[in-house]
Amino acid sequence: MVREDISGLRKELRRWRWRRRCTPMRRTIMGVKCRAALAIVFILLLLGSLWLYGNLNSPWESCLKVYNQQDKTVFHRNESSQGDSDSLELCPGQTFQISLLYSHLRGAPVGTDDVLLQPYLSSWDELIKFLSAMGPLVGAITTEIETKTNIIRELAEQEEERSRMKRRSGARAEGGNSDTLNANMLPSSVDSISPGGYDSVRSMISTELSRDLVNFEEHTDSGCRTLLRLHRALEWLKLFMQRLGEGPEPLSGRMRKPSDLCRQAYQKTLAHHHPWWIRHMAELAFIALPERTFFYRLICVQNQEEASAILDKVVHAAEVVYNSTQRALEEHNMLDLP
Repeated sequence: MVREDISGLRKELRRWRWRRRCTPMRRTIMGVKCRAALAIVFILLLLGSLWLYGNLNSPWESCLKVYNQQDKTVFHRNESSQGDSDSLELCPGQTFQISLLYSHLRGAPVGTDDVLLQPYLSSWDELIKFLSAMGPLVGAITTEIETKTNIIRELAEQEEERSRMKRRSGARAEGGNSDTLNANMLPSSVDSISPGGYDSVRSMISTELSRDLVNFEEHTDSGCRTLLRLHRALEWLKLFMQRLGEGPEPLSGRMRKPSDLCRQAYQKTLAHHHPWWIRHMAELAFIALPERTFFYRLICVQNQEEASAILDKVVHAAEVVYNSTQRALEEHNMLDLP
């Protein structure tokens, strides 16, 4: 009887040891299977996205065709920029126009301390087209950026309506006639998206601070917080364009891939403000960036020398806008708004 019990205990002990050895192996196998499944899903999504935008043999050619419609955007240039010999020519048949981006960026600064919001947001309209043309994975970022530009525009429209109501009330209080009322209800500037406190970066900051709309502790959809997010994204794209305009590496003499340039620009700028899972998703998206020749066609040039000349101008204009916005936000301790 005792021998049978001992024999049974030995069998149970062997089974327990076997299960103990197998459990880590099963976990490893399951982990490998999960990673393989995720990789397969990602590849299928990528191929499916490329299929939606065209054939798999020349996906970036088809992407370019998708964004190959004539741009009908009209930019109202100020008097100082009219007749400017330094302006860029329009690229026929392209939706993204680097010439319009350059014009908007040059029209945004006011002196050395402020930035007009209308041309600033118009420059983002072009940058959204630039991102969209880079493929479906990177183009997905444009939805979030467009949401932020719409927030500022909606705030500007609300401020315009508030100013219009004040002018209307003031005219009634003064006993004005109907013609006076109608005149006072018109915006003070046709070219301005808002005649009130959202004309420029600094006027928006002053307006929102005076109304206690900026929360330094919690997340709010204030114009200042929204501007900060756009400001950070502009730094990323500015650095990417700067690297894209650089020549070959001194040692190897090779041109670096746009995917590597975009990833490194992201790591030096936006990555510091994103959680780890967004950083990994972004770097996966950058892998699918097109080759350098695609960007030549996108900005309407033939070679790297021409690309460098145009991109240098755009980067310099973006640098002026970025620095003015940076100073305004820094003076009011708004560089770390939640």
